[in-house]
Amino acid sequence: MDSYDFWLFDLDGTLVDVEWAYTRETFDRVGERLGREFTDREAEVLWHGLGGARDAQLRAWGIDPGTFWPAFHDIEDPQARAEATFLHDDAAALVSDLVAADVPVGVVTHCQAFLAEPVVDRLEVGDWFDAFVTCTPELGWKPDPEPVRQAIDGLGLDPDAPGRGVLAGDGASDVGAAWNAGLDGIHVERHSPQRRGHCVLADHRVSSFDELPLGPSGHNVAADGGSVR
Repeated sequence: MDSYDFWLFDLDGTLVDVEWAYTRETFDRVGERLGREFTDREAEVLWHGLGGARDAQLRAWGIDPGTFWPAFHDIEDPQARAEATFLHDDAAALVSDLVAADVPVGVVTHCQAFLAEPVVDRLEVGDWFDAFVTCTPELGWKPDPEPVRQAIDGLGLDPDAPGRGVLAGDGASDVGAAWNAGLDGIHVERHSPQRRGHCVLADHRVSSFDELPLGPSGHNVAADGGSVR
């Protein structure tokens, strides 16, 4: 397959993740505020978006998203989260190869700026990215293509004719955003379809970026045998 002209990535669950202890403590504190305990499975589902759209999942459990998210964001400590965050080795290797090959790289994340910025600073990866877009209610949330289009614009490309690009993420909303913006989508499954409860359709499906066949320049990717769309 021909080289991609640029790459976009989701952040949480794709490039980075947090230690479970931080997630568990966060949901304990949110539960105290809301007067409702969260099981380990519920915390995992919401943190990683395993059930799909988080607002729909919250409503299915009888929780008002308009109450949950302010409590969640108020409780999160940006510095504590940054200290509990680690880079996935496979993602670090891929992005490093792309940067070395002078391929434009950007991020499109649902992680809010006040949380994402300390993570990027602590991990010292800010210079990896030519564009970094945080979704907002005004801009839209993946699978809405607008955040992706803004990232493409941030790379100095025309969102209506950017060339051949790809967006890689760990959720169906990432692949949907890629397709809605006219890009290929890579789904990296950090958990397993069994834990997620379903398979995510994508142009390329991998459990690690190490599974992507990369060319000598570090940015060729071939379709895997399980690719569907």
